[in-house]
Amino acid sequence: MTNKLKYFIGNWKMFGDFGSLKIIYQIHRFCGSFKKCLKKNKIILCVPATLIYYFNTKLKSKFISVGAQNCHFHKTYGPFTGSVSASMLKNAGAKYVILGHSENRTEGDTNRLIKKKMESALNQKLNIIFCIGETFEEKRDGKTLSILKSQIKGSIKKKYDFKKIIIAYEPVWSIGTGKIPKIQELKKTFKYIKSEFKKNFKTSTFPVVIYGGSVNGKNVHKFSSIPEIDGFLIGGASQSSKEFIEIIRNYYK
Repeated sequence: MTNKLKYFIGNWKMFGDFGSLKIIYQIHRFCGSFKKCLKKNKIILCVPATLIYYFNTKLKSKFISVGAQNCHFHKTYGPFTGSVSASMLKNAGAKYVILGHSENRTEGDTNRLIKKKMESALNQKLNIIFCIGETFEEKRDGKTLSILKSQIKGSIKKKYDFKKIIIAYEPVWSIGTGKIPKIQELKKTFKYIKSEFKKNFKTSTFPVVIYGGSVNGKNVHKFSSIPEIDGFLIGGASQSSKEFIEIIRNYYK
C-alpha cells in the first residue's frame, strides 16, 4: 500500500508576491544539500495563479514543481469573471492543481462540480491533488468513511488516468486548529481510502494518498509510523521556508 516517493505539497492559499520567490529559493537550496530530496521526495508548491508564470520563469529547479490551487470547469475561455481555466494554468506553467479543498467546498464546490473541474484539468494533462475530508459533526456521528467514499465516487470517473491523481485526506476539523486524528484512526482511514479506491476503480496499484491538517515540524515525525501515508499537504507552514524545511527534515528523524 506504500509508494516509493514521499510528497511534500505546500498550499500557499492567498499569500505571496514576486518577493516571495526567495522562499522557494531557500527550499531549493535545502533540497540540493539534503540527499533524500532528490531520491525520495516530490516537492510541489501550489501558489496563487498570479505567481505561477513568474516563479516558473525565474526558478529552474529539479527539486520543486509549481502548482495551482483551483480552476474553473470550462475548457478554455468564457464569460466567467475572475475565474481561471485549466488551460490558462497549463499555459502559465502549472504542473499540478488542487481541487476539492474544503475552503472551496464551503463556497459551493459540489462533488459534481469538482468532477467537471477534474475532467478539464486532466484534459490539459495537469496532475490533480484531490482533497477529501469530513467535518467535525460528520466525524462525531461516525460518518467519516461514508463521507470519504461519497466524495471519491462522486468526483472521479473510472476512465481517468489515476496515476495523475493524488488524494489528500484533510479532515475539515483539523485544518488550522492544531488538532490531528489519532494514529490508529489515521491507519484505519488510509487503508480504507486505498482499498476502496482500488476496488471501485479496478486499478492495479494503490493510489497516492497524503495527509493534510495542522502538519508542522513538531508533529510530522509521528506520521512516519504510518507507511500508508504517502506525504503531506501543508497549509500555512508552507509559507515559511524555515517551517517547510523543518517539516521535511523532521519527518526523517
